Amino acid sequence: MKLISALYLCLLLLGLQVQGQQQVQQVPGPEEQSQADHENLPHVKLAPSNADFAFKLYKQIRDESGNRNIFFSPLSISTAFAMLTLGARSNTLRELQKGLGFNLTQMEEQQIHEGFQRILQLLNDPHREDQLNMGNALFIDNQVELLQNFLDRVTNFYYAEPVSSNFQNLPQAIKEINTYVETKTHGKIVDLVKSLDSETVMILINYIFFRGFWERPFDSLITKDDDFFLDAKNSVKVKMMHQNDDFKVHRDEKLSCWVVEMPYKGNVTALFVLPDKDTMKQVEDALLKETVSNWLRALEEREIYLDLPKFSISGSYDVKSLFKKMGVTEVFSDQADLSGVAKVLLKVSKAIHKATVDVRENGTEAAAVTMLGIQFLSAPLTPPPRITFNSPFLMMIIDKTTDGLLFLGKIVNPTAKED
Repeated sequence: MKLISALYLCLLLLGLQVQGQQQVQQVPGPEEQSQADHENLPHVKLAPSNADFAFKLYKQIRDESGNRNIFFSPLSISTAFAMLTLGARSNTLRELQKGLGFNLTQMEEQQIHEGFQRILQLLNDPHREDQLNMGNALFIDNQVELLQNFLDRVTNFYYAEPVSSNFQNLPQAIKEINTYVETKTHGKIVDLVKSLDSETVMILINYIFFRGFWERPFDSLITKDDDFFLDAKNSVKVKMMHQNDDFKVHRDEKLSCWVVEMPYKGNVTALFVLPDKDTMKQVEDALLKETVSNWLRALEEREIYLDLPKFSISGSYDVKSLFKKMGVTEVFSDQADLSGVAKVLLKVSKAIHKATVDVRENGTEAAAVTMLGIQFLSAPLTPPPRITFNSPFLMMIIDKTTDGLLFLGKIVNPTAKED
C-alpha cells in the first residue's frame, strides 16, 4: 500500500446530493466520516505548517552553508519556538507565528499547542517499535519567577520539565545543561553549550532522539570501499553498502532525480533523494510539501540494485541568525514582548541547534537539540535499475504517525566532520 500521509492530502469536500425537488446533504459513510475526523485532528492540521517551515528553513541553511553537509531537525526547532509563543505577545508573537508558518485562519492558537501536545504523545509512545523520544526542559534561574499561566501551559502542552538552576554560577549551570542533553540524546550530543551570557536567566531546551532498524538491513559482509564523487573532479573513499531487493522508488523526470524509500521497523521511514548530475539546486529549489507529497504518492515497489554509503555527520546552526533572515527579529531585540513568561522583561539572546545522524547497515541513529537562551533586556527499465548514492543526495526521516519531518539533510561529503 502506498504511503499517502495526511500531511500531504487536502480535505475532501462533501457535495450536496439532489433527490427529486429537494436538496439533501449527503450523509458521509463511516469511512468518509473517519477520514474527515482524522483531517480535523490538531496534529494533522498542524503538519502542513511544520512542513512549510522545514523546507523554508532548509533553503535558508542551504544558502548559508555553501557546499557543505546539512543535517537538522525542523520539528525540534519549531517545537522550541512554539513553546516560546505561549509567553510572547503583540508583534513579537505575530512574527514568531508567521516565521513558524502557523496559519491562524485555519488553526486557532489553542489548536496549535494541542497539535504539538499530541505529537509529543505519539512520538513518546512506549509501544512504538522504533525508539523515538522527544522532550522539553526549562532551566530557570532562582531569581526569576515564571508566571503561573505560562508554567501551567508549557508543562501541560509540551510536558516541559522545569529545572531550578543558579545562573550566577555559570560553569555549574552549563555543566547541568550539557549533562541533561547528553543523557537525553544517549550520548549523541555532548558539550552543546560552550558559554552563556552573564545575563542569562532561563534556558529552553528541546531534544529529539531516534534509533531505528531497517526493515531490510544491509549485509555488512558485502560493504566495501567505493568512490563518492564530490563534484566532477574530486572524490573520496566511502564504505558503500549494497542491496538487491524490492523497494518503493520513483523516478522524477521533471526534476531529474531518483527517490527511494527505506522504511524502518515501526512507523518511521527514510526518503533518499538522488539528483542527477548538476541538478541538486533544481531539486532543492523544488523542495515543498507538495513536491514530497507527489513523490510519496508516486512511489512504486520494484526491484533495484541499491548502493548507499555508510555515513555519520552532524551540523550546528545559529538559529538566531537564520530566524532574523527569515523576518523573525523582535524576539531577539530590546523590543521583545515576552510579558507572558515572567513579570520581568526578557528577550532571547541565543538560539542554537545541533543535530547528528549515523547511517549504517542495520539502521539509523539520529539526535538533535534546540536551545534558546533567554536573558533580561538590556521511468521503468527492463533490468532492475542500479541507484547508486555516490554523489551528493538528500535525506529525510519522516514519522508516519504524526506526519512529522523529524530530520532533514543534504549529504555532500559522507566523510566530512563537523566544522
